[in-house]
Amino acid sequence: MPTDRRTLLADAAIGVLADSGMRGLTHRAVDRAADLPSGTTSAYYRTRQALLTALVGRLVALDQAELQEMGGRTPAPRTPGELTAGLVLFTELRLAGAGRRRSLARYACVIESVRHPELREILVTRENVARRAVQDFLAAQGVEDAAGRTVTLLTCVDGLVFDRLVNGGGVSVQEIGGLVSAALR
Repeated sequence: MPTDRRTLLADAAIGVLADSGMRGLTHRAVDRAADLPSGTTSAYYRTRQALLTALVGRLVALDQAELQEMGGRTPAPRTPGELTAGLVLFTELRLAGAGRRRSLARYACVIESVRHPELREILVTRENVARRAVQDFLAAQGVEDAAGRTVTLLTCVDGLVFDRLVNGGGVSVQEIGGLVSAALR
């Protein structure tokens, strides 16, 4: 549990957004979710936009930490099967438990960023160990434009995550394997 009050409030805001959507994201709802006195959130984040900016910043920090950890503990893929297994693990993390809630909040923020470029700037895809591992794998396999194919592959995986959040269910090794095969072609 975070000890910093701002982090605690941003984490609570992620939960509120995941559970109640953008309309449900209010200072009072975050106060309740954080189990803090009424007015606490507005004391730290005076406007809804300030709260949303903090939420997005925290969301990106959590995602980056998860990807760095995943990339650091999983050996670099050497075969298409290993890459597929890593991407299946990634999608499962995005669809279950805290990862599911963050995914719901992330997609709500992405839509909101269309109207608020400052959020889009925070949400810009960042380099990380896991992303680099995919790109290095594709390059080692002789794939032309490995950087571009990495973006395409990970965008497809992101689309699967979105689809499964909306329509329920998980992803199969075969689905991810098909995406990896397409990237290698």
